[in-house]
Amino acid sequence: MAITGASRGIGAAVARRAARAGYDIALSYVSSEDDAHRVAADVEAEGQTALVERCDVADEAQLVSLFERVDSELGRLDAVIVNAGILFERCRVEDMTVDRIDRVMAVNVRGAFVTCREAVRRMATDRGGSGGAIVVVSSAASRLGSANEFVDYAASKGAMDTLTIGLANEVAQRGIRVNAVRPGLIHTDIHLDSGVTDRIEQLQGGVPMGRGGTAEETAEPIVWLCSDEAAYITGAILDVTGGR
Repeated sequence: MAITGASRGIGAAVARRAARAGYDIALSYVSSEDDAHRVAADVEAEGQTALVERCDVADEAQLVSLFERVDSELGRLDAVIVNAGILFERCRVEDMTVDRIDRVMAVNVRGAFVTCREAVRRMATDRGGSGGAIVVVSSAASRLGSANEFVDYAASKGAMDTLTIGLANEVAQRGIRVNAVRPGLIHTDIHLDSGVTDRIEQLQGGVPMGRGGTAEETAEPIVWLCSDEAAYITGAILDVTGGR
């Protein structure tokens, strides 16, 4: 299994849960090297192999290098989690800079497309692969819009929903299933990037279950979607939002 953005939050939780399920893990990070190696140590403690690679998913060459390491060090690829993503501080559209918009789209959209491209090239049965599963980590922001906060991030996640549906149809008869998970208010460090440390506490009153979720609660369905138990599921978008 390859997971982009796996040094913290949902990506790290997926790596730990997948290791318990018996997966060897290739995990990428962009800045938190120490955290990435801590996650790798947890994977290895489960008796699985962990490969750590610094990779800015906005850089095609770095993404290709990550997958080439998977080829040479882990062998057959059977699952890919498209997780790497960024957001910036709360900001209205009228105040957004082009640099900000470009960076969000480069990481969240272009990076996801290239990650999926490399996964399909390795897993598609008509290209010599053995099939597999891709899970895209979208966000409930794609349908809520994130007005007055980060519409750019929400728009990038809307693209992830469309990517999931379109790609799932392209590869359904080529041995690959493609699904998405849309987390809602989840307790992860990404909220620090928004500049509002108590964002979940501010908004959880609007969640029917009355609380924010955990990275571990999000990791469970992601790993399940990679399993044979989900063998007849593709093109699905699963909300993990506490009902929001």
